[in-house]
Amino acid sequence: MKISPTWLRDFVDLKVDELQLARDLTMHGIAVEGISGEGKGMVYEVEFTANRPDAMNHYGVARECSAVYDVDLRKIKTPTLRYAKDGAPVFPVVIEDASGCARYTAQVIRGVKIGASPERIVKRLESVEQRSINNAADASNYVLWEMGHPTHAFDLDKLEGGKIIVRRARDGEVLRTLDGVERKLSKEDLVIADAVKPVALAGVMGGFESMITEFTKNILIESAWFDPGAVRKTAKRHGLHTDASHRFERGADCGATPLACARVTELILESAGGEVEGSQIDAIAREVGPAPVQLRHSEVKRILGLDIPDTEVARILSRLGFGLTPGRASSVATPAAAPTSGIGGTHAAIAEVVADWTVTIPTWRLDVEREIDLIEEIARIWGYDKFPNTLPEFSGAVIDLPDAAKDAKVRSTLLALGYNEAMSLTFVPKADAQACTGATPVEIANPLSEEAAFMRSSLVPGMLDMLAYNLNRDSSDVRLFEAGNIYERVGERTDEHKRVCLGATFSGLASEIPQAATLDMSKNDNARALEAFRAFKGDVEDLLAAFGYRSLYYDAHSADFFHPGRSARAVMDGTTVARFGQIHPEVATARKLKQDVFVGEIYLDRLYQRELREPKYTQIPRYPAVDRDFSFVFDNAVTFERVRTQVDALHLAELRSFAPIEIFRGGAIQAGKYSVLLRAEFQSAERTLTDDEVAGWSRQIIAALTAIGGAQRA
Repeated sequence: MKISPTWLRDFVDLKVDELQLARDLTMHGIAVEGISGEGKGMVYEVEFTANRPDAMNHYGVARECSAVYDVDLRKIKTPTLRYAKDGAPVFPVVIEDASGCARYTAQVIRGVKIGASPERIVKRLESVEQRSINNAADASNYVLWEMGHPTHAFDLDKLEGGKIIVRRARDGEVLRTLDGVERKLSKEDLVIADAVKPVALAGVMGGFESMITEFTKNILIESAWFDPGAVRKTAKRHGLHTDASHRFERGADCGATPLACARVTELILESAGGEVEGSQIDAIAREVGPAPVQLRHSEVKRILGLDIPDTEVARILSRLGFGLTPGRASSVATPAAAPTSGIGGTHAAIAEVVADWTVTIPTWRLDVEREIDLIEEIARIWGYDKFPNTLPEFSGAVIDLPDAAKDAKVRSTLLALGYNEAMSLTFVPKADAQACTGATPVEIANPLSEEAAFMRSSLVPGMLDMLAYNLNRDSSDVRLFEAGNIYERVGERTDEHKRVCLGATFSGLASEIPQAATLDMSKNDNARALEAFRAFKGDVEDLLAAFGYRSLYYDAHSADFFHPGRSARAVMDGTTVARFGQIHPEVATARKLKQDVFVGEIYLDRLYQRELREPKYTQIPRYPAVDRDFSFVFDNAVTFERVRTQVDALHLAELRSFAPIEIFRGGAIQAGKYSVLLRAEFQSAERTLTDDEVAGWSRQIIAALTAIGGAQRA
C-alpha cells in the first residue's frame, strides 16, 4: 500500500527525514518495503498485516508516528456545517439486517455541480497511484486514503421511494455494478437498496444506475459499518476485490462513520458547492467494539523480561488511542521525590503508583482482545531493539511427542527405500474431497477459493497431482511420500486421522528391479506391470515390517480407484492398515497421467497402535540348510497368500522360508492358469537334516498344494 510521508506530516510534526522515518516505522511494526520518488513526491510501499486495517491509511500511520516519537496527533476536524433544514431525517435509513450492518450514517447535499477536483486533491491521490474521477468520487476516495474508512456517494435523484434499506438480497434480484457487470444476487448477499431495488453491494461496490455523473445535482453520502464476514462472502461470491471490501473484510472502525461522512461532505461542499439538507442521519442497529481488558504491570514484566516504567506503559497506550483507568496500587511504593512525567497530568501522576489498569480498547483496534495483545503493543512501540539478546530460561528436558519414534522410523524407512518427501495442500476442491474415500468431507466456512473449499479427506488426490506435475515436466522416475492428516465429518464433529501416502511411477519402480530379480517371466506388458506392483508391495511390506504384530495378510479388497488386478489391502491383527496398488486406468486417464502410477495410503493411526519391532539377535545355525524346489500349475484365482497359508498350516518346525522364485504364463500353460516355481528352505539349529526327513516334508507340501487344485509339473 502506498503511503505519502508528506501527507503524514499533516497530522504529526516530525523532526526526522523521510529515510529515517521509513527505518523507524519498519522497526516498530509498520514495514516499509520500498521507497520511490524523492522530496515531497517520495512515497513508501508499506506492507500491513491483515489484522491492522486501522493502520491502512495516512491517519493510522500518523497515529503510529505519534506513539513512536511521542508527539501530538492532530485530530481530523470538520467545520460545523450550516444546515439548510433541521428536524426529522429528510432521508430515512432502515437497517433490516443488524447482523450485517451495525451502523449506517448518511448526509444529503443538494445543488452540487459535478466536475474536476481541486489540484491539491488530484495530486494527493496521484501520489498514491489513484486516478481522479470527479469531485464527488474523489472526495470519497480521498477520505479512504486519509482516514481509512470507505464511503460512497449516490445520485439522490436515482433512489426511489425516499429511503435507504440495508437488507439481504431477494432471490432473482439483479444489480448492475459500477464495473458494468450485471450480477445475479443471492439471498446471502448484503445489499443497500432503495424502496424498490438494490443500489449497491454493501461494502463491496456501488450500483451503476445510481452512480454520480456530470448530470448529478443532489447527492446522498453513505458511511457505514458492515460485518467483515458478510462482505467477504459477497466479494468472493461475485469475484470482486475492491479497496472498500479489502478494509471491511478486515474490520473497519464502527466509530468512524460520522466523521468520515462529515469529512466527505466538507470536501464536496468545497469543490462542488451545494448545501446540506437536514442533519446527519445516523442509524445504529447494534453496538460494535471490544470489551475492556485488564493489564497488569507484573504480567508486562513477566512476558517482556523488562521492568518498563508505568509512565512509559501509559504513554505508549495513550498515544495509540487506548484509554487507561487505574486499578489497584503497586505493592512497591514510589519515592516521594521521584519526578513524574507522561502525556497528561492524570496519567503521569497515576503511572508512578499504579501497577494495574483497566484498558478501554478504541473502536478501530478490533485486533486487540486480550492482555497479551496490549503487551505486544507496548513491546512494539518501546522498541524490539531495546531488549537484550538473552536466551529464555529453561528447566526440565525436551519431551518427545508420543509418536515421535514411530514417525521417525516411517520417514527413515521410506527415505531408505528411495522415496522423497513431498507436501500437498490441505485445502482441496470438492471433487478431490469426495474422491478416494467414503468419508463425509469437511467444508470450509469461508474458503479462499472454490479450489480450496474443503479439507482433504484422503492424501491420494494430492499425491496424484504431484506425480502428474513431475510427469508433465519429463521427470519419469518418481517416488514420493507424504505424511499428514486427513479430515472427515462425523455427525457434528470433525475427526483427524494420521496418514502416510506413497506414490511411484511405473518407471520409478521398474528401474529399481534388477533383471535377475524378475519374478514373472511371461515377457509381456501385463507381466511387467505385475512385477512393478510386486515391487511396490515390497516397499509397503518393508514399512509394515518395522512394527510388531501377531498376524498380517494381504487380500484383494482394495478401493474402486485402484486397478482390480494390481492392488491389495494389508490387514494387521484383523485391522486394515493399508490399501495400495496401481491407479485404475479410468482414473489415470481422467487425471491425464502419462504412465501407470502406483499409490498406497497407510493408516498410521491404526498402525501406531502397535509398538515398533525390537531388533533381536539370532545366532547363525552351525548346520547347513537344504533347498527343495516345487513346480506347480494353479488357476489364476489361487493367490500366493492361499498357497502360503496352506503350507503354514503344516507347522513344519524346520521350514525356514517358502517363497515363489519364478512365474510363467502362456506357452504350454493353459489360459487362465499360471506356472510357479516355489522354493522351500529347511534348516535345523541342532543337527544336520537327513534326506528322508526332507523328502517326508516335501511330500506333505506337495499334498497340501495338490489339495487346493495345484498340479505338480514334472
